[in-house]
Amino acid sequence: MITVSDLSLKFSEKPLFKDVNLKFTKGNCYGIIGANGAGKSTFLKVLSGEEEHDSGEVSITPGERMAKLSQDHFAFDAYSVKETVMMGFPRLYEIGKEKDAIYEKPDFSEEDGIRASELEAEFGELGGYEAENQIEQMLSGLGLEEEFHDKMMSDLDESQKVRVLLAQALFGNPDILLLDEPTNGLDLESISWLEDFLIEFPNIVIVVSHDRHFLNAVCTYTCDIDYGKITQYAGNYDFWYQMSQIMQKQAKDEKKKREDKMAELKTFIARFASNVSKAGQASSRKKVLEKMELEDMPVTSRKFPWVHFQSDRPIGNFVLTAEKLNAKDSDGSPLLDNFSITIHPGEKVAFVGMEQNSKTAFFNIIAGEAKSEGATVNWGQTTSFSYLARDNSKYFQNELNITDWLKQFSKEQDDAYVRGFLGRMLFTGDESLKKVKVLSGGEKVRCMLSKMMLSGANVLILDDPTNHLDLESIESLNEGLVRFPGVVIFNSHDHEFISTIANRIIEITPRGVIDRMMNFDDYLKDEQVKALRKEYYAGLKKKIRI
Repeated sequence: MITVSDLSLKFSEKPLFKDVNLKFTKGNCYGIIGANGAGKSTFLKVLSGEEEHDSGEVSITPGERMAKLSQDHFAFDAYSVKETVMMGFPRLYEIGKEKDAIYEKPDFSEEDGIRASELEAEFGELGGYEAENQIEQMLSGLGLEEEFHDKMMSDLDESQKVRVLLAQALFGNPDILLLDEPTNGLDLESISWLEDFLIEFPNIVIVVSHDRHFLNAVCTYTCDIDYGKITQYAGNYDFWYQMSQIMQKQAKDEKKKREDKMAELKTFIARFASNVSKAGQASSRKKVLEKMELEDMPVTSRKFPWVHFQSDRPIGNFVLTAEKLNAKDSDGSPLLDNFSITIHPGEKVAFVGMEQNSKTAFFNIIAGEAKSEGATVNWGQTTSFSYLARDNSKYFQNELNITDWLKQFSKEQDDAYVRGFLGRMLFTGDESLKKVKVLSGGEKVRCMLSKMMLSGANVLILDDPTNHLDLESIESLNEGLVRFPGVVIFNSHDHEFISTIANRIIEITPRGVIDRMMNFDDYLKDEQVKALRKEYYAGLKKKIRI
């Protein structure tokens, strides 16, 4: 169990939270949510002891082992994959190293034999003899196939390292498991495996995530960081969201009552302050008013951008036909092999599956940012598209501030108009004068969404648009795409995002394409789809293309 008592923490003299009192108990998964900068990751660091707090106490039941998902993807480059995972259970790893060192001695003494026997016994008690098999199963479940299990960490790419570090945190059944954005870099199949693992996990899990479906699947409690405090709710993300809507309405009603009362007091004071018979009452009301003005209502740290796509013209009967598209990866392996597709009006098409590079290659070709020899790409005469690429760095390699950057894509060149538009995307005041080259990943995505909204396009192409966005921005983009009357072609690893937007699902596999007019949840349950996926992936080594 973890007990948090009267915990307070400031960051650069700004209070993140204060007087926090929480309990985390065995058998529960706690989702930590809050706006960017609210202190979610910092709170995990305080719990793990990586960061000091200003006051209060964090108590952990003596003897309980804590594991935390490492964010340093290069820390284990000198070790093998299996050894890196094993290091997630420090005591077991230490015993294994000491035991091996004894057996490697050229002059093996009787004392060494006794010590080795003791270590073998403890190694067995801790599950050491089953460890290698468990590690292999865990790595495979997270999408890292057997051919990578004995490689050095330095030989893996970024997405593969993420999987190994996640396996490291999960290994050995820790009593307390801290996970900061564990679904980042995982495909939908690996996320599903992780969900199942955590649902069955018997101990304490505390997780920070922007994946709403993941939070709904695994969390039994939700801890919301807002208003300078951390409030714990029983239930998953959806339950918290419904509660928050009720609480926000109550807060608005309370604010309205407060404002009405203050207006009433001001009117009375102005009317009777000079009236001798009413002076006492006016003075009394003035004191009440001053107290109300001093008692500031708490301000939420959550900010929802305004995402609204509006087409300049309706889309016609013909949208897109692309035929015989071909593309290869950097190593020469095929990404697209004579791939053809027709997109119709009213369709919102989600590309899913493991072949991320194939999806990106398709988006780049239809958006005109890459060529495919011998292919044809025909857009309808009434169509206009706007593209949010997965790698948008080329748009921000200049010295422009955000206002001037966005003016490049706006028919209206008035500064007030552009800044007003930026304000709706959470760039207010001096933030609109920041240089675009120093923006964070999430800020760049919001800039690109602003560009798309100004385009007036009736077809939107988005490659992994929820990457880098916080929950509030994801919610707003999600709602904006649901409302959009035009065509949407997109790729995402966010289950909730796909299931609420798409009416057509396409999966590009190494042996064929699955294309179904249905929503995502039905696609996952469809028996014919399951059979096709089994056939197309049978006997293949899964390539991690995240």
